[in-house]
Amino acid sequence: MAQGTGPSAAAARVTSRDVARRAGVSQATVSLVLGDKWRGRVSERTAGTVRAAAHELGYRPNLAARSLRLGRTRTVLLVVPALTNEFFAQVYTGAARVAADHGFGVVLYPSPEGVGPARDPFDSARASLDGVIASSMAADALAAVRGGGLPLVMLDSDPDDPAAAAAATVNLDIGDGMRRAAEHLLGLGHRRIAHVAAAVDSWTFQVRARALAGAVGAVPGTVLHTEAAALSVEEGRRAALRALTGPGPRPTALVCDDDVLAAGACKAVRRLGLRVPEDVSVTGFDDLALATAVEPELTTVTLPAQAVGAEGMRALMAVLDGEPAGDTTLPVELVVRDSSAPAPPAG
Repeated sequence: MAQGTGPSAAAARVTSRDVARRAGVSQATVSLVLGDKWRGRVSERTAGTVRAAAHELGYRPNLAARSLRLGRTRTVLLVVPALTNEFFAQVYTGAARVAADHGFGVVLYPSPEGVGPARDPFDSARASLDGVIASSMAADALAAVRGGGLPLVMLDSDPDDPAAAAAATVNLDIGDGMRRAAEHLLGLGHRRIAHVAAAVDSWTFQVRARALAGAVGAVPGTVLHTEAAALSVEEGRRAALRALTGPGPRPTALVCDDDVLAAGACKAVRRLGLRVPEDVSVTGFDDLALATAVEPELTTVTLPAQAVGAEGMRALMAVLDGEPAGDTTLPVELVVRDSSAPAPPAG
């Protein structure tokens, strides 16, 4: 095949003017749609027509020229606690999808120890990045890049924390999720409840603890005991075992800060010769794939992880475009499965 011919070469020559001609719109409209700035300016039907024309023609924006014009690297850093956590893998998926729509790439950077400090992944973050999105669980990893003046969007983070210096926050309604889990168990007659709490000094887990204590404390005659655990099945099992074998009447329900801890709690119940949920109910948080892999399947709180990543990226894109990006809170949902049941009779 002669050089400069063929489908790939033809696609490389497609311009926004070609897309405009195919869609029957102006070049300015094409720029609005492909730059994802069309809402409120262009109808959804027209936006669909433009995207379809771009796809049919194989149009690709000239990112190099655009980057030179805007003085941008078109790269965003996503800082998360650990790649092994399914929740943050989903956060990345949502963020990367929105970034791609804007012609941006995402560098995923996990804190090496899961939480805590991490070195600057670049020689100069300011010169290598356009912005940062970070989970509050990995907030300490931002020390190396925070001083560069980069726009920062925080996920699952205290919106009133001045130390974060975030341009915007994207949160889940964590408190509501924990209240729903507690009210579900209280409605089933549980009055002796143990909290298998994540041993992580993070806003998101502090909110869970406060919400659980508030919901349980509002019902007379209830007892709430807390056992802290590192985020692993084995540590969840050990914490649940301590809660179930400690002094005083045995808890009839274990409320766990995430599904991994809940899986460990279920193991502790069974190893004591007890049954879930007939003797002890167990609830989780996150609704990971693990929640339906265990038996019985977990009652848990569903967190829309992809939506968190997507909203975080949209907020950062707005900041980079000089537009206001307020704080966002996404709803969560309690999913009732087979690991929770009415409290056993007092005995």
